[in-house]
Amino acid sequence: MIDIHSHILFNADDGPDTIEQSIQLLEKAAQEGITDIISTSHAFSPHHHVQAADVQQQIRLLQNIVKEANLPIQLWPGHEVRLHEHLIDNLKNGEALPLADANYVLLELPSGSVPAYTNRMIENLLAAGYTPIIAHPERNAAIAEKPERLERLVRRGALAQVTAGSVAGYFGKNVQRLAFRLIEANLIHTYGSDVHNLTTRPFLFNEGLDVMEKKKFGNIADLLLDNNECLLLNESLTLLEPLTPKARKWWKW
Repeated sequence: MIDIHSHILFNADDGPDTIEQSIQLLEKAAQEGITDIISTSHAFSPHHHVQAADVQQQIRLLQNIVKEANLPIQLWPGHEVRLHEHLIDNLKNGEALPLADANYVLLELPSGSVPAYTNRMIENLLAAGYTPIIAHPERNAAIAEKPERLERLVRRGALAQVTAGSVAGYFGKNVQRLAFRLIEANLIHTYGSDVHNLTTRPFLFNEGLDVMEKKKFGNIADLLLDNNECLLLNESLTLLEPLTPKARKWWKW
């Protein structure tokens, strides 16, 4: 299994503080059956910006440790890039990293809004050869208020990633409910842990998959995992047509 959203680098952003904690995260990932992890440290956010060179350096260091420890995990570089006006220039000059050297970009929106220029940025990213993946839309207050906001982004060509902890109920019932409504509306395309540590922000990778299975979304869980694999190979993902307004009357709650 492939985790496309993680914060595993030490002393970098709001992930682990020490190299020992990073190693513990990787050991836990191996226990969960995760075989590939894309490291997505924050870039260009108001709180954290991890330089691309630092990402690459730590990935090499941790991969060597993983190899010596015989952990069956492959690490890949990436960023969780905060939406900003110069994003495309940053990608082209290597200051912002796509996911695993592929043409997919993990895009973080402000937690409370979907800025007006998001649609334009999505169109520009697509024109430049990058496919944006909206990180954890179920935890965005503006999307929670009007899920149609995510639908508009998806219909313009963006994809979306749901967080394991969200579907597992770790962030509360409201976030869990929205996560499943977005999944049911075919507005979610990939799956990631968004792990930061083993205590307050753990993997919950399998827990999320188990909840999806119990709620009769096992086929969607399989699709999301398959899409994670396609992303790693820089291949096209399987996309389901978003539900029409008539079919999503349940959005009014």
